[in-house]
Amino acid sequence: MIELTEEDRAKIQRIELGMLAEFDRVCRANDIPYSIIGGSLLGAVRHKGFIPWDDDIDVALLRADYERFKQVARQLDPAICHFQDHSTEPAYIWGYGKLRAANTEFVRIGQEHLTFSTGLPIDVFPLDDVPDSTVGQMWCDFRFFCLRKILYAQVGKVEPNAHGAQRRLYCALSHISPEWAFKRLGRIAQRSLDHPTSHVRVVTFASFGKYFRKHNKLPLSQRYAMPKLWFTELDNFPFENITVLGSRHFDAYLTFSYGDYLTLPPKEKRVGHHFVSHIKL
Repeated sequence: MIELTEEDRAKIQRIELGMLAEFDRVCRANDIPYSIIGGSLLGAVRHKGFIPWDDDIDVALLRADYERFKQVARQLDPAICHFQDHSTEPAYIWGYGKLRAANTEFVRIGQEHLTFSTGLPIDVFPLDDVPDSTVGQMWCDFRFFCLRKILYAQVGKVEPNAHGAQRRLYCALSHISPEWAFKRLGRIAQRSLDHPTSHVRVVTFASFGKYFRKHNKLPLSQRYAMPKLWFTELDNFPFENITVLGSRHFDAYLTFSYGDYLTLPPKEKRVGHHFVSHIKL
């Protein structure tokens, strides 16, 4: 594993900021709403930019807007970044897209054997409609978990920290074609477009209500989806030296994700998220 230096992190942030500005330019030019999410929105609110020790950016769009962005992604300046998903690179195995920085390489631990392009990324998440009932959301969560693990099996089967039984399970799942999973994800996306509800989530990522609140669990009724309203009512937020879009309901979203989000974490937890085996910036 490569230990990122402060100089590395500063350069990563500069490159990602340029990518975010270019993404924002294309979205605004085509009237496509989006929201920065997760630590990016937390950084915008608490730090007016990056969380100082953070090294990634996340954005999200409602499914219809995500599909519209895919249609205009060719407007991105290729000297800055390009958009990548399974439709642009069939070897790509994640169920959400990424922006990849031009002239960079960024390979995460355990993913050295994957064959798609590996520039410095920004995650671009589609938000799909899910049932408004808690029971329906829980059933979807189980289905989505299974699809996610089928795709992750290509990495999990060689994951260095996986124990024996876990690795054997991933080896078995890796025999299921990713194309099978992507066909089902396509049906889920189409259903989201055809049958809108008032709740959304990222299908191929752990539900945010579980992922961010592992040690301070939310009630079941809040754990598996988020109000769509959080992503339809947006405001401008300063982020370093640019302006980006984020949820007008940032307080509700950040409380949902982090609890007391204005309090800084202990110093030992102020670390980045990327663990890489190869990097070229």
